[in-house]
Amino acid sequence: MVRPAKRTYSLYSQEAFNLLSKLIRTARIEQKLTVQEIANRAGVSRGLVQRIEKGDPKCEIGTVFEIATIVGITLFETDQSALRKHARQVEEKLALLPKSVRKQTKDVDDDF
Repeated sequence: MVRPAKRTYSLYSQEAFNLLSKLIRTARIEQKLTVQEIANRAGVSRGLVQRIEKGDPKCEIGTVFEIATIVGITLFETDQSALRKHARQVEEKLALLPKSVRKQTKDVDDDF
């Protein structure tokens, strides 16, 4: 039986997961909310919230963002209009970039 390769994450990504998980846990405790209360509000299991608070990188990013929002952690901009403006700017930039990226093949000059 062939096992799939184990996914590894860069040190930067691991530290980012760790930081966000600690911010979520800290905010939840400061607000005196239980793991179950957060799970109920997010519509997920208590175990998933616990995994997020432990920094499990395999948790769905949308769920992590939702739980961060529930406990009041600002991920990007402080207000929604600034977030929308930034998203529009990125969309405009993407519209100017090519739809896909392809490696250019280099022609080999083998005329001697």
